[in-house]
Amino acid sequence: MCGIVGYIGSQQATPIIIDGLRRLEYRGYDSAGICTLNGGEPQIRRAEGKLINLENLLREQPAAGTRGIGHTRWATHGRPSEINAHPHRASGIVVVHNGIIENYLKLKERLQQAGHNFNSETDTEIIAHLVEEHFRAGDDFETAVRQALNEVEGAYAVAIVCADEPDKLIAAKLGSPLVIGQGQGEYFVASDIPAMLSHTREMVFLEDGEMVVFTPQQMRITDLAGQALVKQSKTITWSPLMAEKGGYKHFMLKEIYEQPRALADTIAGRLQGEEGDIYLEDLGLDDQQLQGLEKIFIIACGTSWHAGLVGKFYIEKLARLQVEIDIASEFRYRDPIVNEKSLTILISQSGETADTLAALREARGKGGKAVCICNVVDSSIARESDGVIYTHAGPEIGVASTKAFTTQLVALYLLALKLGRVRGTLSATDCREKVEQLLVLPRKLEEALELDTQIEALAREFMNARDFLYLGRGNQYPIALEGALKLKEISYIHAEGYPAGEMKHGPIALIDENLPVVVLVPHNATYDKVVSNLEEVCARGGKVIAVASGEEAALEGKVEALIRVPETSDDLLPIMTTVPMQLLAYHIAVHKGTDVDQPRNLAKSVTVE
Repeated sequence: MCGIVGYIGSQQATPIIIDGLRRLEYRGYDSAGICTLNGGEPQIRRAEGKLINLENLLREQPAAGTRGIGHTRWATHGRPSEINAHPHRASGIVVVHNGIIENYLKLKERLQQAGHNFNSETDTEIIAHLVEEHFRAGDDFETAVRQALNEVEGAYAVAIVCADEPDKLIAAKLGSPLVIGQGQGEYFVASDIPAMLSHTREMVFLEDGEMVVFTPQQMRITDLAGQALVKQSKTITWSPLMAEKGGYKHFMLKEIYEQPRALADTIAGRLQGEEGDIYLEDLGLDDQQLQGLEKIFIIACGTSWHAGLVGKFYIEKLARLQVEIDIASEFRYRDPIVNEKSLTILISQSGETADTLAALREARGKGGKAVCICNVVDSSIARESDGVIYTHAGPEIGVASTKAFTTQLVALYLLALKLGRVRGTLSATDCREKVEQLLVLPRKLEEALELDTQIEALAREFMNARDFLYLGRGNQYPIALEGALKLKEISYIHAEGYPAGEMKHGPIALIDENLPVVVLVPHNATYDKVVSNLEEVCARGGKVIAVASGEEAALEGKVEALIRVPETSDDLLPIMTTVPMQLLAYHIAVHKGTDVDQPRNLAKSVTVE
């Protein structure tokens, strides 16, 4: 999943689609492809790697036609390769797709039993075969698409063409963005506005469950039941910089809202659901080496260190391996005991963090293996490590890390699952269950983002506080630290994160009616203990902002504010509770008028010790 561009009109589609895909390159991708229709057989061209590879292929093998669809892809189900690149086809049906089809295994099994043969490892190919099945059964193209989409579960933005009805292009969305551009006798469709801004500024924004049928003369928008809808276009007046921000006021807010997509991209291509295994293509260590490990060190700075603290919970629980975690600037000064049976995991968004790079060299110099979790391909830390797990967050412009943090958590969870499977501490059945929970996490994160309005109101109420205290327990304690750090970074309000059980050993002296206390109290194994800590705060007049999950009624009336995130497994709750921490810090900073994207004294990548 990543970028979609489609065109139908009187111009040649290929240059328009390639230009649009180029304007979406900032999202990151590992392959690209295009399909055009010019009567007869669909012209499909695909290439692994950067867009230039596809352009070179098109120079050798042009694809003519005035209708077409294109795609840039971060590997979803299936590793990066030409065969897994979009578009995918079944007979004359060709599709590009962003999102994750959650029930693809069940649908694939049914289709295979019906005689369908699959050429890729992707979930996207399911859609093409479903449409083709209904089309072959006698439905027209439009009805076949509608029937197919009513069968799939999960998230999608799709653009589909049919060789037998070449004057139509169909697009639809559920949970992934899709925008229509209206020109003179031509139409565009894309996953983001910048792809079309050089051609038109008249846009129609599709909502979930809506489908559009294009011909060169008109477009018709319906719901998935076929009911006609009337939607008004909007004139986009963005500057190029605003286009990069996607219309958001700040990059930070845009990046907070990109997290469902970023998580889906980081998960994608790494889950082998049928076998209950995890595929980490660049890990650099074979199963025998992983089985022989006796200790793991996790090394990071700042927000990445908080991710590492959560990773310690993941690895010790799922792989039963001892984990030590160090702040990178301290690691090499304590003469750590590293040997060939230890693995050092370095976490860095940029891959250039000087302290983390120095720690990497210290660990490898002592004979240990090292892998990194990083967002930037071919960065210094990635090049010097034995292996790498890339997070597919895409460019993160805001200095205060948001989507890089949550994708680091996902990468650590994937590594813990991999270690658990290889070491025999996690069964295939248990891993499949955890994979299923992981697959629906992006959709649940979208639900968590709906808390934005409530949190903005809270920010207005608490923006003038001089201090904040954040409390959490177990795997929520690192999220308390992260919440406090976000507030400090961008609002310049003093904030501290503490283990909730440690409050009575000192910080309780600070509590009075002027101190907001953010308590992370999702319904997990430590729930009752944290509620007791929360009540200690309430008894001393502290103003409690509770972040809970589910419909637990015990907190009603006890706290100043109650924020409820969607329920998920205990392992994934840290990712869910991170969202309100980010939004609270963001809105307080906006109300205080600070520079959200470039806070004072901070840099995005700290390349000095």
